[in-house]
Amino acid sequence: MRKIVSDMINAEAEMEVINTAKNGQDLLTKITSKMPDVITMDIEMPKMDGIKALKELKKNNVNVPVIMLSSVSKTGTELTMECLEQGAFDFIAKPSGEISLDINKVRDELVEKIKLAYMQSDGKNALRYGKNFKTNRANSIKTTTRGVREEDLASEAIAQGTSTRYRTRTSRNIEAVVIGASTGGPKALYKVITALPDNIGVPVLVVQHMPMGFTKAFADRLNINSKIKVVEAQDGDIVSKNVVYIAPGGYHMEIGGDKRIHLNTEPTLWGVRPAVDKLFISATAVYGSKLLSVILTGMGRDGAQGTAAIKDNGGFTMAEHQSTCIIYGMPKAAFETGKVDEVVPLDNVAEEINKVVMGR
Repeated sequence: MRKIVSDMINAEAEMEVINTAKNGQDLLTKITSKMPDVITMDIEMPKMDGIKALKELKKNNVNVPVIMLSSVSKTGTELTMECLEQGAFDFIAKPSGEISLDINKVRDELVEKIKLAYMQSDGKNALRYGKNFKTNRANSIKTTTRGVREEDLASEAIAQGTSTRYRTRTSRNIEAVVIGASTGGPKALYKVITALPDNIGVPVLVVQHMPMGFTKAFADRLNINSKIKVVEAQDGDIVSKNVVYIAPGGYHMEIGGDKRIHLNTEPTLWGVRPAVDKLFISATAVYGSKLLSVILTGMGRDGAQGTAAIKDNGGFTMAEHQSTCIIYGMPKAAFETGKVDEVVPLDNVAEEINKVVMGR
C-alpha cells in the first residue's frame, strides 16, 4: 500500500514523497528529522493507529494537514468521523476494503486533496490565485494579503445591505433550512449543528459531499453530540420539525410537494452525488419565500444555482465568510451570484440561523 500510494504521488511533477512509515509510532519518529507539507495516513495500523497518531501530532503541536485513508466498513467509517473530530483535514475511502490493491481508482481524488491540504497550510492562497503548487513563503504572504483585501470588499458589500437584510428578516416565516458543504464540511457542520437548539421549530436538510457508506456514521456522531435530532435521510421520510436530515452518500436528496424526502441516483451534478443544487432547487419549489439556505466551505460551485433560485423565490440566503473557510470555493461562487443576503464567519452561523428562523 505504501509503495502504491507513493508511486501515485511521485508521478505528479509538483509532488514528492519524502518518507514512508509503517505505523503511527514510526511516523512520529520520522517527522522529527524531516517535516512534510502533508501527511497521508491509514486509519487502521498496527502498534499505533491513525486516531492515536493524530492525537499525538496535536499533543506535540505538529500542525501538518493529515488526509486519512479509510475502509468503508462500519468500524472504518466510525473511526473516520472520529479522525475528522481529532483534526484530520479530510479522508479518502479505499475502493475495496482494508487492503485495497486497486487504490489507483482514487488517484485523482488523492492528488486533489493533497493539493487542497497544502493550500490550507503553508501555501494557503497559492492555488486559489493560480500560483504554482511549489510556491514559497513570500508568495504565500503576497497572496494572503490579496485575499484579505478581497475579504474586506466582500464584507463591505454585505455591510452596505445591512438595513435591507434586517428588514427582510422581520417579515420572514421560515419553514425549513437547507445547508450545503464539501471540503472541510464535516468539521464545519459539526460546529453548526451541535450548536442548534432542539426546539428550532423547522426541519434542517443537509448535503455534504461524502462517499457512500460514510454519511450514516457522520449522522450518528452528530446525533450523539447535538441537542437536535440528526438522522441519515431515507427515501420517503416525512420532513419533520426539529430534525436534521443528512443526505446519504451516493444519492441526490430532493424534497417533493408531499413534503417527503425523495432519493435518487440520477447522474451526478458538478461531478457529485448528492448535489447541493438538487436539494436547494427542489426545496425552494416547496417552501418558496419561507426557506433559509446556507453554503459552507467547499471546492467548486455546487449550491450557487440553488442559492440564486432561493433568493429569486423570496427566500433568505447565507454563505460562510472566506476567513473561516477551509476552501473558499462554493461560498465564493454563491456570493458572486449577487444573491447572498448575509456572509457569516463559521462561529456565528448557528446563531444567525437561529436569529433568522426565530425572526429576531
